Amino acid sequence: MEAGYHMDVSLFPNELELMLSLIKTEEVNIGDTSYNKGLTDIDWAFFLELATHHRVFPTLYTKLKSMNEPGIPPYVMQSLRNDYQQNTFQMLHLSAEMDTICKLLSDSGIRSLVLKGPVLAADLYGDISQRTSGDLDILIPIEELEHAEQLLVRQGYEKDEYIQTVLNDWKWRHHHITFFHHHKGIKVEIHWRLGPGPGKEPSFQALWERRRTSAITRHPVYYLGREDLFLFLVSHGARHGWSRLRWLLDIDRMVKQSMDVRKLRRLLKQYEHLHIGAQALILASQLLHTPLTEEMRTLAQGQRARNLAQEALFYIRQMINLHTDPIPYEVSEYHKKHLFSLMSNHRKLLFILNFFYPYPEDANTLALPKYLHFLYFPLRPFLWVWRKTKKVALS
Repeated sequence: MEAGYHMDVSLFPNELELMLSLIKTEEVNIGDTSYNKGLTDIDWAFFLELATHHRVFPTLYTKLKSMNEPGIPPYVMQSLRNDYQQNTFQMLHLSAEMDTICKLLSDSGIRSLVLKGPVLAADLYGDISQRTSGDLDILIPIEELEHAEQLLVRQGYEKDEYIQTVLNDWKWRHHHITFFHHHKGIKVEIHWRLGPGPGKEPSFQALWERRRTSAITRHPVYYLGREDLFLFLVSHGARHGWSRLRWLLDIDRMVKQSMDVRKLRRLLKQYEHLHIGAQALILASQLLHTPLTEEMRTLAQGQRARNLAQEALFYIRQMINLHTDPIPYEVSEYHKKHLFSLMSNHRKLLFILNFFYPYPEDANTLALPKYLHFLYFPLRPFLWVWRKTKKVALS
């Protein structure tokens, strides 16, 4: 990253500035931080809302508790403490279920890699209570999906049938299916890809050969190798606009661990993620003061990466939630453009060609017998125009 470069954070609210000043350093003294507006200018209700949205309340509570700062209202500490304790129980609950599911898959001959959750919290933070997680994300070979679904259903899970497909487009347009256990209150996402296609990514076999073993469960639980994990985390964070600071905290913790930077560079380059890795490093360095080695600084270079990092501030400063519908129109439009700007030229070409491949909407518009589904290829432009014309007419 070029010396003297500074991101424009002038539109950040005071509460976000304070939150960043608290989570970005190991030892914190509010009076000595870059935040100089004083605690009296803080809307504490909004501060708590930000802490919840960005999923950083475990780190905030731990820091503020150690500081014993008298300027923090007692109800703020109590709220953070309640969230921290509830998250600890949640992570213990998820850990037990993760152990059960991974053993179930292993005993049935299905290899699995846990992508996030308690394993990630233990690896990056050394304590499962220091990171939040709402579900379990488990990667398996695509040929084992049907078998895994049968196993989960027998355990009381229900599949969310939200995926519509035609001509097997689900295999590359989507990357996971979701299961709910309503009695346990747990959601499990079974992945067959690290992220949605089209685009290149490591094969399951390659990831499996570089796997690590977690020691937080009774039975062996496997997760991604360090460089593969960085690739996955930066791809996931960028795809969501880094709209939660928790994802940047993960990058901060990863950088502070030992990584083979040469191996990482080759991996990012191979899968067209160099600029996305650079975006993540710039954001972590600028917002969290993550220390970068000289080798890491060589990764965090380029005008494109700086532009992408600046674009991500749109999501961070406005507390945007991309997981809750309906997404405001202006946010949706911005996000579409930002996602396209994140793509490599090769991926942009695949993305454009993707529009010529039939969509489930085409089958909904004109139902054809399965043996005639190949006709959706020449019919797609006409069906698309028909839907657009009808939509305009109705509006």
